[in-house]
Amino acid sequence: MISRSRIREVAAGGALEPIVTRSALIDEFVVRIASALDAKAKAPKPRADPLGDFEPELYLGDVGPSHYALLNKYPVLPDHLLIVTRAAEPQDRLLGAEDFAALAHVMGELDALGFYNGGRDAGASQGRKHLQLLPLPLAAEAATPVPLERLITSGALPFMHAFAPLAGLAEMHARYRELLARCGITALAEEKHSAPYNLLATRRWMLVVPRRRERAEGISINALGFAGSLFVRNDEELERVRRARPMNILRTVTLQSPRGYI
Repeated sequence: MISRSRIREVAAGGALEPIVTRSALIDEFVVRIASALDAKAKAPKPRADPLGDFEPELYLGDVGPSHYALLNKYPVLPDHLLIVTRAAEPQDRLLGAEDFAALAHVMGELDALGFYNGGRDAGASQGRKHLQLLPLPLAAEAATPVPLERLITSGALPFMHAFAPLAGLAEMHARYRELLARCGITALAEEKHSAPYNLLATRRWMLVVPRRRERAEGISINALGFAGSLFVRNDEELERVRRARPMNILRTVTLQSPRGYI
């Protein structure tokens, strides 16, 4: 069982290297400045597959027969979990029923935001397939557990996306396939996706956002950007976000449609 007590037990082991941040509220977005992200990006990477060849001190436990859970070694937010496939599947492969069974198992214990970066152009930084979770609320500064929840649930995001409410965690896989279809994302050979995308899921709803590029204003955007949580490396990048406006940055990395939602 991946409980909060188990997470705290592993976190207390001393293997984590949390990244200290400062935050700014711009429009409805929480933008975190983490200067250590720059140093982390430049640091040598001794493990070719850090999610498969992981540090034992990060291991939380098995999640069913096909997945296991790790703590993120370099968390920007507390209790950042990774749900990793035991088989070495690539991150550009569509999620399957076993992936959602593992996600539902953990979300049944923890009220969290689950998310997936479908490919490099969607902000994925690791090659092995993995889902991620962060406990809710994402930010004390925000008015809702997910900063952009009001816009997400009302269909008001100004770029192509597909949204669905959830009646229960057991239906996540079916809703995911429906949302992909609405976005025109299909399965290619070996179940690889036909286009990059981001997935966000809570106990109450699910969102899929097709992507066309990873960066805007020199800033990498992953699934958390569509939750209203952006990360920058320094004050210069923060000012770029402030000038461009966060929602315009999201528009730059997504596809456009007349209504936004589909």
